Amino acid sequence: MSWPIVKIEDIFDVARGGSPRPIDAFITDDPDGVNWIMIGDTKSGEKYISTTAKRIRPEGVKKSRVVKEGDFLLTNSMSFGRPYILKTSGCIHDGWLVLSPKSDNIYTDYFYYYLGSQEIKNRLAGKAAGAVVKNLNKDIVKSLKIPLPPLDEQKRIAAILDKADAIRQKRKQAIDLADEFLRSVFLDMFGDPVTNPKGWDVKSLSEIARIQIGPFGTQLHKQDYIENGIPLINPTHIVRGDIIPKNNLTISSEKHQELTEYHLKTGDIVMGRRGEMGRCAIVNEREDGWLCGTGSLFIRPGKTGVFSEYLNKLLSSEAIKKHLEGESQGATMPNLNKTIVGNIKVPVPSDEALNQFSSIKSQFLRYLDTLHSFSSEKYFESLSHQSFSGQL
Repeated sequence: MSWPIVKIEDIFDVARGGSPRPIDAFITDDPDGVNWIMIGDTKSGEKYISTTAKRIRPEGVKKSRVVKEGDFLLTNSMSFGRPYILKTSGCIHDGWLVLSPKSDNIYTDYFYYYLGSQEIKNRLAGKAAGAVVKNLNKDIVKSLKIPLPPLDEQKRIAAILDKADAIRQKRKQAIDLADEFLRSVFLDMFGDPVTNPKGWDVKSLSEIARIQIGPFGTQLHKQDYIENGIPLINPTHIVRGDIIPKNNLTISSEKHQELTEYHLKTGDIVMGRRGEMGRCAIVNEREDGWLCGTGSLFIRPGKTGVFSEYLNKLLSSEAIKKHLEGESQGATMPNLNKTIVGNIKVPVPSDEALNQFSSIKSQFLRYLDTLHSFSSEKYFESLSHQSFSGQL
């Protein structure tokens, strides 16, 4: 199916927001103030902005940009290009671009999905300015060429993607609920690690696991770092229980072979020892052989498998985090050493209890895998691509 190709400026008026300065002098609690629409007024996964936390005095309006309900907003820095539809009116600061439809043949909900698609994100990323923080300007957006389907087709596609997006959001909610349930089951089966109400045998972590701090700074030099090499795992790479490496912080295979005592293995628990205390993740098969960074340490239990999962959850608990914060050393940046971590008291559950928890967790993972098959980001992107190319 062939649709006409137009520039954004052919169908939208594009303008950048503005801020009266100093902005604090214009913020008001007066009910007669004008809505001040900020990035913080957005909600994760939602496409509408309906309310604002702040207002500005009416005299600040002429130094800003007025927007109305139905306008389309794009962030122009940081997470640039993220679209939102206005369900309110007010003024926007210079972190926003506003797109106002020029005719009634524009269905904003359709453009919410189109301009938020991965294809458009990639195109905008290639044009955005800034080496560290990418920025969009209105000329980049105005010159963007896009296909323009008839209005009825815009509405049909938006309705399909609304339904797919609702399923995607429910999947996210289900995952959050499953995580909460597993945490609840964990506490019910094993009890609080501090009070140990189940009466499990208690041992020091150093008695049941090897603890190894990452290599000293003198063991790694500037020339050892390369792009797309073997990942080096530091605290910032431990995100919500997962290990997410960066391609620009990796080391050469030659250096990797020199530092074998710092290689991570499946079942290890890697912990950040600086900054946020107790930031942990369990090492899986894909991450086997990656290198523990200088700012991290790893814990290698004498027995892995189910016990590694248990130990990871225990070490990530709020009780252990508070304990580590109290024990950490360093006047400028608190940090952990092997003694502090090794002295952590660990209630050691029975194998029967560990296996029972593992069985419950496996059932939930199978359930989440089923959800993933029908509502994953990849599936949504594929559906979006078909929609915008006229194949749906």
